[in-house]
Amino acid sequence: MDRESGFSLIELLIVVAIILVIAAMAMPNLLRARIASNEASAAASMRTIATAELTYKLGYPSIGYADLPTLGGPANCTPSFVTACIIDNLLTTGTKSGYTFAATASAGAGGSMDEYLITAVPVSQNITGVKGFCTVEDHVVLYITPAGAPATRAICLGGTYTPQ
Repeated sequence: MDRESGFSLIELLIVVAIILVIAAMAMPNLLRARIASNEASAAASMRTIATAELTYKLGYPSIGYADLPTLGGPANCTPSFVTACIIDNLLTTGTKSGYTFAATASAGAGGSMDEYLITAVPVSQNITGVKGFCTVEDHVVLYITPAGAPATRAICLGGTYTPQ
């Protein structure tokens, strides 16, 4: 009887099992890399929003700082105090790279919006990110691990957060 050439079923199953074991060992590292990438993107987005806030305040000094939707605008928009067209629409929606962003301006003693708070929290804790971020007018991006609810201005300024 002639013997057929090729791999037996057991040999193929062993190869598949080896590949699955290697993939299972690599998966946690890939997930950690994705979380680190999302956190780096969130910190960079925080800096972008903080720069946009300063740009808006310099452009519209009687108004002061703005909220997140006001800093953006539709594609090919004309800059105004309602839609400044400073940051892209993806960031003005409030969600980017597994993080939810918020920028709120508040009135200071002068009546104009002299203060702001920018926050970023993971969409899914320990899946899209671990750190929570905040910043105020000093433009220093701060983080806390693990991230909880979005920070308040008092918490962001209170020393609970660490400089990024």
